[in-house]
Amino acid sequence: MTQEGKKQSGGLDFFGRYLTLWVALCIVIGVAIGQFIPEFPEMLSRFEYAKVSIPVAILIWFMIYPMMLKIDFSSIVEATKKPKGLTITCVTNWLIKPFTMYLISAFFLKIVFKNLIPEDLASDYLAGAVLLGAAPCTAMVFVWSHLTKGDPAYTLVQVAVNDIILLFAFTPIVALLLGVSNVTVPYNTLFLSVVLFVVIPFIGGYLSRKYIVKSKGIDYFENVFLKKFDNVTIIGLLLTLITIFSFQGEVILNNPLHIVLIAVPLIIQTVFIFFLAYGWSKLWKLPHNIAAPGAMIGASNFFELAVAVAISLFGLQSGAALATVVGVLVEVPLMLTLVKIANNTKHWFPNKR
Repeated sequence: MTQEGKKQSGGLDFFGRYLTLWVALCIVIGVAIGQFIPEFPEMLSRFEYAKVSIPVAILIWFMIYPMMLKIDFSSIVEATKKPKGLTITCVTNWLIKPFTMYLISAFFLKIVFKNLIPEDLASDYLAGAVLLGAAPCTAMVFVWSHLTKGDPAYTLVQVAVNDIILLFAFTPIVALLLGVSNVTVPYNTLFLSVVLFVVIPFIGGYLSRKYIVKSKGIDYFENVFLKKFDNVTIIGLLLTLITIFSFQGEVILNNPLHIVLIAVPLIIQTVFIFFLAYGWSKLWKLPHNIAAPGAMIGASNFFELAVAVAISLFGLQSGAALATVVGVLVEVPLMLTLVKIANNTKHWFPNKR
């Protein structure tokens, strides 16, 4: 068998080639489990703290860990000296994204779909969309960065900066757009998510890298050890989807039409924000390994936080909570499409930093 044939027959290439199919299959499996084996999500729900599922957190940890292995401290320091990428992600995520999410969602939910959605329910759906729009991604962006061969150190810095801004900007933005005064950030959810999805994987990757390089050398680390994790991110992603959608199966099956209607503005918003940040990065001649992850951060959402706030403000059975669930439903397949677009347009960007 040729080397190319070996690459296509196994590992990441095999999963990567048919990733959209595997994702669709895992979503169906997850929904089916939630519908026909409800004991499974009920059991997993016992292992939840501050609205964060610990089993899902562990799976996400396995997705992120391989990328964190590639980061060393010097590369983080170097990343902070390149402000253009950070400027794009901050302006896009905090001065543009929440407001375009509101406008696009209000246009579709309250005008285009006016005869299909009762007015009160449309307002609830709009609230859920705004909660998604005001919370840029923390965890899954590391997966999208990995799939686009992003700069892991720069991605980490981008995520960290957005998390700091989120602490101060989320509440006033949501309060302004929704006209409510009792918005409170569930800081336990936020801090736990940051610890689980950023701090622990980074420390684990840093210590592993330091130990392996010291004991077996950088050549072994880069050419042998790292390659052992080629499949881990993709397999973790698929298992995460099965787990997440096992929780949401009943909600999805009970609201098929409204889920489609809610999905329309969310998809348009996601694509718009991605190309806005991606195009801006191209205009500023940023390298692809910074441009792609930067665009992915704004395009995807911190859905754990959005779901938690929707439930606390509007209730578990509210339209707002449903809208945040739809955000989870559309995000992964859509982001994989954007990953493919980013990989196919790599030639648009300079090769060197």
